[in-house]
This record gives sequence, C-alpha cells and structure tokens, in this order.
Amino acid sequence: MFVYMIKKIIFLALTGVLLTSCSQYQKVLKNDDIKAKYEMAAKLYEEGKAEDKNSKYKKSLRLVEQILPQYSGKPQGEKIRFIYADLFYRLESYFDSGYQFERFTKAHAQSEKAEEALFKSAKSYYYISPRYSLDQKETHTGISKLQTYISQYPDGEYIGEANELVRELQEKLEKKAFLIARQYYHLEDYKASMAAMENFIENYPGSKYIEKAYYYKMDAAYLLAINSYQYLVQERLNTAKDYYQDYIKFYPEGEFNEEVRSTSEDIETRLENFQKS
Repeated sequence: MFVYMIKKIIFLALTGVLLTSCSQYQKVLKNDDIKAKYEMAAKLYEEGKAEDKNSKYKKSLRLVEQILPQYSGKPQGEKIRFIYADLFYRLESYFDSGYQFERFTKAHAQSEKAEEALFKSAKSYYYISPRYSLDQKETHTGISKLQTYISQYPDGEYIGEANELVRELQEKLEKKAFLIARQYYHLEDYKASMAAMENFIENYPGSKYIEKAYYYKMDAAYLLAINSYQYLVQERLNTAKDYYQDYIKFYPEGEFNEEVRSTSEDIETRLENFQKS
C-alpha cells in the first residue's frame, strides 16, 4: 500500500510538471514577447538534444519561425538561425535543413558554427539522395557539397565522415552507370553497351565494377561481330580481340578468365577462316 501511494504521488507530481510546462509553452507561444519566445525556443532545443525528443524540437521550431525575422542583423540572429537549420536537420526534414544551413554559411562565414553548418548542409543532400535506380540529381549535389567541405576543412572535425559519405554516393553513381551499360547488353544493343562500358571505364577507373565492365565490353564486341553483316565481321572481330587483350592484361587471373579465353579461341578460329577464304 505504501509503495502504491509513493508511485501515485510521483505520477501526480510529474503530471503537474508536464501540465505546467505545457501551459507555459502555450502562454509564450501566444504572446508577443520576442525575448521570451527566444529563450524558450533555445531551451526546448537544448532539451530536445539532451533527451532526443522530436516533440521538443517541434515546439522549438514553432517558436523560432515566429521570431526569426525579428532577429535578422542582431547579435542573437546567428544563434537562432543555426538553431532553425539544425531543428530541420534533427527532425529529418533534409530538403529544408540543406537549404537553411547553406544560407547560414553564406550569412555567417566566420561563425564558429560555420564548419558544422557546411557539413550538415552537405550531409542533408546525402540523406535525400535516392536509390540508385532513380534520378541522381541530389547525389551529384551531395558529392559536390561534401567535396566543398573537404576542400575548405581538410583537417576538419568531420573530414573522415565526409570522405566516407563521398565514397558511398560515388558508389551509387557507379552502380547506376554500370547497370545501364549492362542493360544495353541484355537488350542486345551491343554497340550502345560497348560505348557505355567504355565511358564507365573512363569515368570510374577505381570502381569495384571495373573488371565486369572490361568483360562486358569485350563480349558485346564479340556478339556484335558474329551477328553482323559479313563485310563487317572481320573488322569487328579484331575489335573484340583488342578488348580481349585489354581484359587479360589487367585481369590475367580474373573472374571471367575462362569465358574470355573461350571467346578468344573462337575469335581466332573465325579470323583464321577469313585468312583462308
């Protein structure tokens, strides 16, 4: 019974605190006291970070949106504008946070928060980068902004993470480019596949798909040759032979070694027949 009473007292006390807090918030929200709104917005923002509570962030954001214009050009303006951008970021509204952090860095380039703002602006685009099969506009933007951060802060606090995020976004672009080139191959549009694979090799020389690109370029050239009009076959077989030599030069023990050697033997046989005819 005693324990029950203690729990009830604690529950009532907490309920009272919450009700008081809510009533204070509503009072500040509805009145015209700019300073009170500023102080409560900052307080809720810090509490939200400490408690990881979106409800605190949302309340803070409502207050900040009411007072932001009034603090433009004032000493507190820098702090409240950073809070404004960071609230969007913490609420995972990344289109808004990317834009607002970018505005902050332009307006407060000398701020002690400038580095964090630049990084979070770039990372916002990392978060909104879509899956590889969709349009990659935001992915390109994210890479560009992360590289700007890396250039401006080569020894910065977030440099390791920035480099890793760039790598992840670049891999997404690589995957999309490779799969498009391979799709041409599966559609039997071998000329398009060869061109796309060649572009891929030039644009992504360090990609994990690079060996596959060399293989598909060679095999596309071979399949194009043997399915061509007779007067084009010999020339195209020689092209496929050149691509075979490229593959073997870079990957003498490669994943597709058996396949390409078999194809090479057929190419040589066909070319010998041209010599005899």
